[in-house]
Amino acid sequence: MKNHTCREDLLNHIYEVSFAVDDVKLYLDTHPCDEEAMEFFRKYSCMRNEALKEYAENFGPLTIDTAVCSDCEKWNWINEPWPWQEGGC
Repeated sequence: MKNHTCREDLLNHIYEVSFAVDDVKLYLDTHPCDEEAMEFFRKYSCMRNEALKEYAENFGPLTIDTAVCSDCEKWNWINEPWPWQEGGC
C-alpha cells in the first residue's frame, strides 16, 4: 500500500475501499460461489484493514477495532473528534 501522508487522502482511500468491500459483500450474498468476487473481497478487505491500521497509527483510531494498541497505556478511542465536530469523519 502506498504511504499516505495526508489525513484527508487516507480517509478518502478508506471510504473508497470500504465501499468496494460493502458492495461486493452484497453481491456475494447472492453469488456465493463466484471465485473472482471472493478474490476481490479478500484483496479489498486487506487493503481496508491496512489503511485503517495506518490511519490509527498516524491520526488515531477510526474504528473500534483499531482503538486498542499494545504500546498505548490508556484508552485512546475518546481522543479523536466526534463525527459532528470539526475534524471528525
